[in-house]
Amino acid sequence: MPAASLYPSLALADSPPDTPWLERLWLTLVAVGLLALTVAGLTSSFNYLAFWAGVLLVSAGTLGWSRYKFGQRPAGVHQNYLWVRGSTGRGAVAWVTGVVLTGFYVVLYWWPEYLENLVRPLDGLSQSLRQRPADQWFLYGTFYTLAVLLMGVRALYKYRHSRYQIIRTVSVMFFQFGLAWLIPALLLALQKPEYYFSYFWPLKYDYLFPGTVDYLVRDGKALGVFMVFWGAVMSFVATPVLTYFFGKRWYCSWVCGCGGLAETAGDPYRHLSDKSRAAWRLEVRLIYPILALIVLVTAVLWLGAAGVLPAWFTTDSTSSIGLFNNISPIDSLGKFYGFVIGAVFSGVIGVGFYPILGSRVWCRFGCPMAAYLGLLQKHLSRFRITTNGAQCISCGNCSNVCEMGIDVKQYAQRGEPIIRASCVGCGMCSTACPRGVLNLENGPREGRYQGSQLIHADSLRILS
Repeated sequence: MPAASLYPSLALADSPPDTPWLERLWLTLVAVGLLALTVAGLTSSFNYLAFWAGVLLVSAGTLGWSRYKFGQRPAGVHQNYLWVRGSTGRGAVAWVTGVVLTGFYVVLYWWPEYLENLVRPLDGLSQSLRQRPADQWFLYGTFYTLAVLLMGVRALYKYRHSRYQIIRTVSVMFFQFGLAWLIPALLLALQKPEYYFSYFWPLKYDYLFPGTVDYLVRDGKALGVFMVFWGAVMSFVATPVLTYFFGKRWYCSWVCGCGGLAETAGDPYRHLSDKSRAAWRLEVRLIYPILALIVLVTAVLWLGAAGVLPAWFTTDSTSSIGLFNNISPIDSLGKFYGFVIGAVFSGVIGVGFYPILGSRVWCRFGCPMAAYLGLLQKHLSRFRITTNGAQCISCGNCSNVCEMGIDVKQYAQRGEPIIRASCVGCGMCSTACPRGVLNLENGPREGRYQGSQLIHADSLRILS
């Protein structure tokens, strides 16, 4: 039997086989659905019919393709031809997809009026859920949730042999549909503040801003007080406790909507993450300063609200800094963060660059919640991925599937436990390993560094 059939990573350089006609049929349905949505967005005459026809065709095509592509073949992580396909190897299809995604986010944030033809067909659904007409954010939330659900089904077919991956995928689908789409809509229908219970500070950075706290308490009354309490407790009490026991995976891989989209819609691009040391250095130089920046912004806003800062710093003025004129420097600071990090980085780059840079660009380089969780995981958590170097065959499957840019194979070859702050505990390296070398564990803290310490001691003995 050829070696490439035993170890799929060896077949990556081969030319991909022709796509079966039935798979082409399902993909054609998806393409026609996307074309219908484009027509709906560009015209107003038949936009309702084209919109819903597009949604139905995309949904049916994705579900049918997922069942045919992944449900009809043996279970397992198949990595064949990832780097030579145009859609997953930074080819023409990938670049077109990236440009379309990036363009959608740019229009969504800065020219939402051009999405009006896509927004209006959702008025009926929005009225039934929220008791108000749809807007661009309801459109975005609906598309976002639909992407997680449809591609979540794909992930369930693809990883059906792994109980851990099944439960994890169902979890992100549940939290996105329930806590990030349905419940916020129902809160608006009840004349309560819109609130996403699955997002916390510092990721949802404005939830602990004084203006937001005042709005929640004033308009939400008792429920608003609970929302503020919920956000504070989850950020400063529950997050350290849960991370101590389970690592950052409890949030990044099981709850977070950003991670949910990356693990479902972004799964075809997970292998594109840069594993170089230069990328790791860039990651460290970006993500921790961003965490420090949002901590600073939050602290300054509270100091301003408490009257500690000078009046000129908190009063609207035409001499304000940056892109935001006629507002105070303290508000400019918050708006600057929201513009650069909250919109450009997390949206335009974080999702739009999936097909080129991998699915966790935002989580890896920009998310302050990931930085906060990573520090806790690195220094306080019981979580680690243990390795058995004696069983490693250096196939590279583990490194290829790591969306956080960790060269897992190097740890596995040396038998070192993986305790990297960036690891989101998705478990894909363990799922992809053909030898069972990698295991996710929540063990005693005193054993977290044991493997690396023993190897370091052995190296010193050899050198001496």
